[in-house]
Amino acid sequence: MNAAVTDSSMDALVDKPWWRHPLLWMVIGGPLAVMVASCVTFWLAWRSPDALVSEDYYREGVEINRTLAAKRLMPALAGRNHATTPAEDVPPPVRKAAP
Repeated sequence: MNAAVTDSSMDALVDKPWWRHPLLWMVIGGPLAVMVASCVTFWLAWRSPDALVSEDYYREGVEINRTLAAKRLMPALAGRNHATTPAEDVPPPVRKAAP
């Protein structure tokens, strides 16, 4: 069992002012840190302006989609080009020297 708490140790706990209890600062510290972080976040959001959307955002999106569609077909195009290349036009494999 735990050691018995004496009256003198209980008086020492009761006689301390509220700011001398470490557990109290642990309880206050969490919400205080969140409040400070939210104030900093609000200040950063207020200070830096949002990026503007360009006037021709639709055209830029269409161009991005065309680029992605072309990249999606690259393996098929490479296979087609490989299959239609004559054997005499294919360069010989390059052998690397052993270290």
